[in-house]
Amino acid sequence: MKKLATLLALTTAIASPVAAQEITQFNIGLLGGENAQDRLASNECFRAYAEEALGVPVRLFTPADYNGVIQGMLGGTIDLAWLGASAYAAIHIADPDAASPVLVKTNLDGTFNYHSIGFARADSGITSLNDMQGKTFAFADVNSTSGYLVPLVELPAEGYPMTEGEFFGSVVFSGGHEQSIIGVSNGDFDAAVAWADGQGDWADGYNSGAFRRAADSGIVDMNDLVEIWRSKPIPEGPITLRNALPQDVKDTIIELLANLHEADPECAYGVAAGETAGFLPIGHEAYETIIAVRRSQMN
Repeated sequence: MKKLATLLALTTAIASPVAAQEITQFNIGLLGGENAQDRLASNECFRAYAEEALGVPVRLFTPADYNGVIQGMLGGTIDLAWLGASAYAAIHIADPDAASPVLVKTNLDGTFNYHSIGFARADSGITSLNDMQGKTFAFADVNSTSGYLVPLVELPAEGYPMTEGEFFGSVVFSGGHEQSIIGVSNGDFDAAVAWADGQGDWADGYNSGAFRRAADSGIVDMNDLVEIWRSKPIPEGPITLRNALPQDVKDTIIELLANLHEADPECAYGVAAGETAGFLPIGHEAYETIIAVRRSQMN
């Protein structure tokens, strides 16, 4: 309760619940790529804060894949989601009026970039992509930025064509970042890609991202894995709100998230998949390049 009081005190716009007469429920979509129980646990604290502030039930939804959240936002059944840049691009391409970026998670150094990280088992003898000829490579999800779109573009440009059998023996989808990490750890895939800020120590899973969540939950010992490739910096995906929401609802949620790191660092850690300097404003223009890349892959 002390943390809730602190957060509400910092959030000056919500001295009392603001939206009970404008909405009857508020729905938060959580992207796939991590088991549903962990996704729910990581975001429960923010769900409770949002419910207190809005004065209506707030629900967390954990679709099996990225497309479930994308379609939920397009269909009006999901109001808020932390999307990858490619997932936001998919929504914008389908309906430019459906949703807008409002905030972005920042790294400890204040940047808001991250990387697609290629990795393999440490005992596999694979130390770079050059060692992957004829072997199995796993993407995460077709709507993932770091788990598909960016490596799909960057790897062929670096001399590693993605056509099955041309360099890699097979190219598959794991279903998500956590599934990729588990799959490589278990030897189901020779290598895969997952997301990380690329800051801090590899042994910790870096400061934030899929590896950090996997290491924190005990799914993997990072010393059993090795990094074999890193993409160019990718703009961190946006926290996105459905445009049709009442403005006071949007303002309340934005302010809650903007103050979350100061009021409850532990909650912010869970929401942000690791260490963060907080959530800062961001707009559509930050994602125009990713939108263009995604559009080009549709042709």
